[in-house]
Amino acid sequence: MRGLPCGGPFAYVARMKRDLSVIRKRSDFLAANRGLRVARPGFVLLANPNVGQGMRYGITVTKRMGNAVLRNRMKRRFRELLWEALPAKGLSDHDHILIGREGGIERDFAKLREELDQALLRAAQGQGDRPRPPRRRRSRRA
Repeated sequence: MRGLPCGGPFAYVARMKRDLSVIRKRSDFLAANRGLRVARPGFVLLANPNVGQGMRYGITVTKRMGNAVLRNRMKRRFRELLWEALPAKGLSDHDHILIGREGGIERDFAKLREELDQALLRAAQGQGDRPRPPRRRRSRRA
């Protein structure tokens, strides 16, 4: 048996870009939250410089989006978008995080692709959205 199989559960591995790596540590996701933020109707893009670790990506979809089937579908769509866009338009030595939003699963794939291109362009120009205000801490008694 030579190479990778044509189909099956590992068919996507052949299309994966070697210069992209996946962010898996929670601390890296939290660090990216301090970076540039670009919000779009289907997702929020976070871009944060990392110290010479190359171009990395991460995807976050919360349980608020729906059941596991919907969340996994959304992650697959985001993964495909990132594999396509990041090698050409991504920021080198940056972490890119996509956070799913409510309308992301129903949005047309071409529209999501266009929005990701615009978000990456804004991030490259350093034009992020306003930083979010700090969260108020609730007292323990409340």
